[in-house]
Amino acid sequence: MNVNTKERTTTPKVVRGGRSSLVGGGLLAALVVFLAAAPWFAFSPGDVTNLVTLFALIILGTTWNLMAGYGGLVSIGQQAFIGAGGYAVIKLADVVGLPIPVAVVAAGVVCAALAIPTSLLLFRLVGGYFAIGTWVVAEVFKLVTQELPGFGGGSGLSLTAFQGVDRVTRIATVYYLALVLAVLVVVATYVLMRSRVGLGLTAIRDDSTAAASLGVAVRRSRRIVYVAASGGAGLAGALIAINGLRVSPDSVYSVQYTAFMIFIVVIGGLGTIEGPILGAVIFFALQQLLDSYGTWYLIALGVVAIVVVLVAPKGLWGLVSRGRYEVFPVIHRVVHR
Repeated sequence: MNVNTKERTTTPKVVRGGRSSLVGGGLLAALVVFLAAAPWFAFSPGDVTNLVTLFALIILGTTWNLMAGYGGLVSIGQQAFIGAGGYAVIKLADVVGLPIPVAVVAAGVVCAALAIPTSLLLFRLVGGYFAIGTWVVAEVFKLVTQELPGFGGGSGLSLTAFQGVDRVTRIATVYYLALVLAVLVVVATYVLMRSRVGLGLTAIRDDSTAAASLGVAVRRSRRIVYVAASGGAGLAGALIAINGLRVSPDSVYSVQYTAFMIFIVVIGGLGTIEGPILGAVIFFALQQLLDSYGTWYLIALGVVAIVVVLVAPKGLWGLVSRGRYEVFPVIHRVVHR
């Protein structure tokens, strides 16, 4: 008896994303819409002011992860550009007379421009020397700011551009500006990671030596992400300044910002776009819940970080997604159809 069998052939196809990405993206878009409408019916002015801090943390976490998680550049001195952005926005708004939204964006551009000559020096260092070098640069930025005339010395500067603007309008302006910038930074990171440069950065993250042997311009790619991350830190610093209405060297150049960024990225998930967003939300929630406990607040953060590293080395997003789900699909997968 002859049995005819049909051979089923499948064609491999390279894809990005899937149903989970569509669902996750839709939920995230709905959350953004809710955040845009919530100040009118769900949040108090105090809540709105606090959420500006969350948006700034998302920007800081996303850009630091872009630099460290993809470019392999572990910086402990990004507070240099947070401080520069804070001072720049006040000078641009109060002295130059730029509108606040324009001044914030311009402050980010100034910080990105400052990062170019800074990178020429820092990129001569590697590994731990690079990390220490970034911290030294941050201290130099702080000292120079204190010594420059017209920058308030150790007392800092106050923002006067909002004088004559009622409190509700001021809070709403800062809130929506922070929300828009946080969304734009995340989307820009996603677009970058889907580009040719992003593909090279993914290769650098996995193995920089192998990436270089395959023709990836490792040094140029790292310089791009360093400049972009510094511009992002400048945007966050500008938002922090206009939200608090003043800056001072000791606060805005504080190394605690780098500690916050590292915490956010480590617990969220290094080398992912979703991880820093999740990490920023968790850090913000812990900050709001435990800030009144003083030193115990810092101890609690340390305990959380240790537990997450031990239980989920790839971060909480890695634990949840297990490499199967992406809200921001950047990984190429081969499927057979």
